[in-house]
Amino acid sequence: MKNFIVLIVVSLLATSTFAQKEKKVKLNLTNALVVAQMDDPDDRYSLEINLTQLFVSSGIKAESSLNYMKFGEDSKILGEDSIKGIMKSKGIDTYCLVSVRGYDKRFKKTERRDNLSDALLIGGLFGLYQENIVSISFEFKFFRDGEFVYTDIVKCGNVGDRETVLKKFRKKTGKRILKKWRKKK
Repeated sequence: MKNFIVLIVVSLLATSTFAQKEKKVKLNLTNALVVAQMDDPDDRYSLEINLTQLFVSSGIKAESSLNYMKFGEDSKILGEDSIKGIMKSKGIDTYCLVSVRGYDKRFKKTERRDNLSDALLIGGLFGLYQENIVSISFEFKFFRDGEFVYTDIVKCGNVGDRETVLKKFRKKTGKRILKKWRKKK
């Protein structure tokens, strides 16, 4: 009897552990509002414009959040109902938040599953480029209808200056969009 109870407990624990593992979610991206979480306005502009162009060239309807905010304004206003209503009327239901995770290739995807409003409150700790770095990791978080749906990290190595960072960002992120993020036709 003891063995039977132990077997049931072990099987229940194993089942609950497997049920909690993250399911492979297909993003199937068709539209996005791009929000770069950067403190430096130049870095924010560069990242948003480049990512918006990558999305559009990949057949994804995309807009930059800079079109809906005043210069220097906090990005938390993008979570307000009025902006969400404007996005919905334009056919955009997905927000893509991009930030620099750090200057190392060892970063993993975040475990945090904040909603959009909470995620917009988080600022960027790192700039687009710093002296003496050789790699940089970008984190992408996707939200639909205000709820977290997907995260990914793009790692760029052999960067020596700001222009090289942007060049590698365009190349690696462009491939990721085509292979993993965009809805297959």
